[in-house]
Formats: sequence, C-alpha cells, structure tokens
Amino acid sequence: MSWKHHLAVRIARSTGVQITRRGGRGLLVRRPQRLLRQPVFVLSSVRSGSTLLRMMLDSHSAIYAPHELHLSKLRVQLGDHYITNSMAELGLDAQEVTHLLWDRVLDTALQRSGKQILAEKTPHNVFMWSRIARVWPDARFLFLLRHPAAILDSWSRARPQQTPQEAADSVGRYLTSLAEARRVLPGHTVRYEDLTADPAAATRRICAFLGLEWEPAMLEYGRFDHGTIKAGLGDWTGRIRTGTVQPPREVPDLALPEPLYDLAKGWGYPARRAG
Repeated sequence: MSWKHHLAVRIARSTGVQITRRGGRGLLVRRPQRLLRQPVFVLSSVRSGSTLLRMMLDSHSAIYAPHELHLSKLRVQLGDHYITNSMAELGLDAQEVTHLLWDRVLDTALQRSGKQILAEKTPHNVFMWSRIARVWPDARFLFLLRHPAAILDSWSRARPQQTPQEAADSVGRYLTSLAEARRVLPGHTVRYEDLTADPAAATRRICAFLGLEWEPAMLEYGRFDHGTIKAGLGDWTGRIRTGTVQPPREVPDLALPEPLYDLAKGWGYPARRAG
C-alpha cells in the first residue's frame, strides 16, 4: 500500500470518515451522523414473547418501545439516473438514504414519546441484524430466547395452513439468524421462561444492562397505554391483553427436526430429535 493510502486510513480513523472508491480513485466520505443514540433492538424469533417484553420495557419511564415498525419494508427509491448521480456526488446511495430515513423516523418517534431510549422489537429484524449494527454502531441488543418446541407449537397453531415441515422451516430461519446474531454481537440474553417465571429478576437484569434503575411498573404493563394491539403490529391474543405476565404454556413434547434440535440443545433446552 502507498503512503497516501496509509495517510487516508489514518485520517479516516481520526476524523470519522469512511474510505470509498469511485472511478478508480479513493474518496473520503464523512459518515452521516445519526440522530438516534444507543437504540435497543430486541432480536427474536416469532412467537417468543417479544410483545410481552416490549410492553414491559415500554412501562419504564425512560424507555419507549413502540409497536412493530417493520423497518425492512421502509425503503427510499432513487427515481432516475439524475437523482442517483446527484446523491452519488454527496457520497450517498439509495441504501444510505434509506438508513437516514430510518434514523429520522425512529428519532422523531422517540422525541414525541418524551422518553430517552427507543427499543424496537420487530421479529423480522433478526434477518438484518448486521445491517442494523452498521446503521447504528452504538446500538444495544437484547436476545430473546424461547424453547424451540414451544415456538414451533405456537407458530403451528397460529398458521394452521402450513404443513409441519413448512412451520419447522419458518421457525428454523428465525432461530438460525438469531443464533448467528448472538454469536457475533455483544448484548444481553433474555429467556422467555425466565421472564415469565420471575419477571422482576429478569427485568432487573435488563435494566442493569441498559444502565437504568429498575422500576416496579415494568411488572404492571396493563396500567399503561401501549398503543394499538392488532395483527401485524405484535401479539394481539387474549393472553397479552390481560395486562399481567401469564405463566407460559407447558412445553410440548415435540420431536424436533434439524436445525431446531441442535439449537435447543445448544441453548440448554431439553429436546428430542426427530427420526
């Protein structure tokens, strides 16, 4: 590498810019400043209790945990080559402009809430965990685990049109991505079983991870308005509407196919292998 390249790297590290290449030459492009500071993302599978966790988080005076926001569906499209070239001259492309939009939307929602920390729990975020980590390098992550057999049972009852194999494949995609994120990202692991068995202890550990004082109100989420509860925005079933933490259903004695069996064993859950 030339001395010019080494100098560019040193400048990038000291001034907060990134190096990109265009037309065969290196350019220094300043990383966009994010409005949202230290957001919290709950990474989980579907049917893992993420709506319960988000309502408990949202009951804390410092945490705003909105309904599922589905950021992956919010995209910016550059309509023609004029705007594409124009944004390129600013060191931006459609993806980075999308990231700026995400940041502004989430920061605006947080400011309107009057709270200090935003926590987002859309299960689909588990498929873009690396992108989230790039967009918000200071993001903090909560990994929500649940016994794969319980997830599969709940998902199968919610999606009766799926075959057993289709249901297992769907759950497997979520849990495999969750396992990858948990291997790479720093964060705090929450087990649904612990959250429902001893919610005070589980939420105290979460608050300690986030650097917050624990508040008993987190256990009484039914006292607060958490916005609309309906399909597409989170769990809308009767159990969540009770406003109190309910004991989990008994884990069904299901024989788990790969990779659910391996994930269950790796996370310390008892399991039977299919076949």
